[in-house]
Amino acid sequence: MSSHDCLFCKIISGDISATVVDQNDDILVIKDIHPKAPIHYLIIPKIHIKNIQDLQEENSRYIAKMMLMAKKLSQKLSGDQSFRLIMNNGAQAGQSVFHMHCHFLSGKVMNDF
Repeated sequence: MSSHDCLFCKIISGDISATVVDQNDDILVIKDIHPKAPIHYLIIPKIHIKNIQDLQEENSRYIAKMMLMAKKLSQKLSGDQSFRLIMNNGAQAGQSVFHMHCHFLSGKVMNDF
């Protein structure tokens, strides 16, 4: 899939609307349209990287930027700042949008795995 066909690239460019939670020059955070927890955000780099297997040394800084955004999001939570990050890598692992991203989940006890 090229970046022209990518759902997240279309959201980043403004061609498709989404509920934006936060963003900076490198990262966009939107609400998941099918939440699995009371708080379910998607942390998305603004550069098209299909998944971790397509990650290269020259764009590896986006992983750190995603983690720093997760930290920022957690600091906005009231009370307990616990959260879960999930990153699916490949169709068999549950990746359905082939643009690297993390699911940020919070707001409930998540002891299951």
